[in-house]
Formats: sequence, C-alpha cells, structure tokens
Amino acid sequence: MSGKLTYKESGVDTREAAALVGDIGTHVRRTQKQRQLHGAFGLFAACYDLSAYKEPVIVTGCDGVGTKLELLLEHDQLEAAGKDLIAMSVNDIITTGGDPLMFLDYIGIAALDKPLITRLIAGMCDYLEDCGCILAGGETAEMPGIVPEDVVELSGFCIGCCEKPDLIDPTQIATGDVLIGYQSDGPHANGWSLIRRVFAEHGDQFTKEEIVSLLAPTRLYHDVVNDIKAAGVKPRAYAHITGGGLPENLERLLPNHGADIVIPNWDNAAMQKIFQFVDAEDKFHTFNMGFGWVTIVAPEDADKVLSAGPGGVKIGTITDTHGVRVSMES
Repeated sequence: MSGKLTYKESGVDTREAAALVGDIGTHVRRTQKQRQLHGAFGLFAACYDLSAYKEPVIVTGCDGVGTKLELLLEHDQLEAAGKDLIAMSVNDIITTGGDPLMFLDYIGIAALDKPLITRLIAGMCDYLEDCGCILAGGETAEMPGIVPEDVVELSGFCIGCCEKPDLIDPTQIATGDVLIGYQSDGPHANGWSLIRRVFAEHGDQFTKEEIVSLLAPTRLYHDVVNDIKAAGVKPRAYAHITGGGLPENLERLLPNHGADIVIPNWDNAAMQKIFQFVDAEDKFHTFNMGFGWVTIVAPEDADKVLSAGPGGVKIGTITDTHGVRVSMES
C-alpha cells in the first residue's frame, strides 16, 4: 500500500454500495409485474414508453416522511417508513386522475447499512407493487460527517401520466357538490412535529403500543380511485389530506367556493390522548382528523361514489361562501 488514503477509509464504500443494488433486485422486480421500463434497469437514467397513451400528460410528485421518520427509526418501523415515502407522492399523483408509473428514492446516510436500506426498500416495494408503479432507480448517498450516525435522510419522487381528457379539473367544482371522505390509518406522515412535542413533554403518559399504533403508514388511495373509475364517475376533484388538515388542503381547490364539513369524532384512542395536549382549534389545521382523502363529486354521482372504494362517507357540501369550515358531529 502507498500509505495514501482511500475512499473507504474516509467513510464511503462504493463496492458495498454496488453490491446493495444486487441485494435489492428481488424487491425491484416485484414492482415490474404490471409495468416495465423501456430498456434495462440499472442504467444512469430510466426510460418509460408512453406510446400506449394517445394524449399523454406527465404528472409529478415529490415528498418525504418528515419528522415522523425519527420515531419510525427509533421504534424499528423501517418498512412503514418506506410505505410512507411511497404513499405521500403516489397519493398526490393520483389526485390528477393519472397513473403512477415510476418512483425514485433518495436515501442519505452516514455509513452504508445494507439491512436497514433493504428493509426501507422492501416497504417501498410493497406499496409500489400494490399500485403498479415501478421502482425505477434512486440514490443512496453515504455522507459521513454530514448526516449524523443515527439519522437517515429519506425523500422520493414519482412520475405519472394521464390521458389529457381524463385529467381531473377542479375548476368544474360547483355549489352543492358533495364531499366524500375516506378514512386514514392514523395521522399518516403529517403533524409529527407537534406529536413529538407532546411526547417530549408528556411521554410518560403514552405506552410504547400507543406510540407504535400512531406510526401506521400512510394509506394508499389508489383502490378508491380505481373503484370510482370502474363506476364510470369522473369526480370534480380529489384531495390528499396532508399538512394543514382538511381546511388548507381543500381550500387550494376552492378559489371561488367554500365548504361546510361535519366529521365524526376520530375513533383513535392514541390520537384522542394527543388531543388532550394540543389546541382545540389548531388540531383541525394540523391533522387529517381521520380522513386522508376527499373526493368531490356532483350530487347525482354521490351514491355511486359512496359505494365505490372502501370507507367512503359524506362529510360535507360545497358552498358559495369562501372558506372551509370543519366541525365535529354533536
């Protein structure tokens, strides 16, 4: 040896990183059952053939898991973290009426941890396989001295496509339209800075089981969208309820209208305990309050949509008064 430093000695092992690509191959192939890339996997960029579309419109999404990731890592919920990553972008894609085609992940870590990364990708591929989206590639970056040893940076990017005539057009929303909500599987990946603050100040009042129950991954709503398509209904709009809760996520669809929403009490014991420590009004602007997805439809389509997809309930009506007003059933 020359006595000079190597890349591995500085904390980056490119050979282990290359071996990881082979280790995750089984998971990657699970995401190529419904769709396939155009050309080989593992090149510098991925290709997808859009010739099956007549008037293709590309749609894109980008998101992460946020501060929820700290607790997912702490409680060894790595597969759930991978699922959260997928759902946060895929759900955004399908609000357009489009199909999620390809997903790319970014993992930043202090030193390569193959078991940890493989579990994250296994969780990603569980959800990608469900919705027919290909894991087309990604980036695993070893950054010693930049990323702390107990931290993982996680983000993702989804590319989808929609036939131009099938694009959802929220400008068609009209007074009297019906809002149909679909249940969440918990707080999903939003509001966790507030939840973590509650745990920091009142953690002794929560069991490990209660904390882990709140870490359930974000629900994928592709089943709802597919069932609505099969019912022959084109909604006025879809909303993925993330940060800002029902009011802020719906207001972005309603520049010329408002909505009156009445929701049932959230049947989630751990969240009800969280609510004891947070502002009674702020919770509506932070959490999804039990509804992670909202479909807006014309009144004559409401019954069809209520019977399409699991968990749909009427929660409100579009008004000609600006603002989204959310209240609880008495």
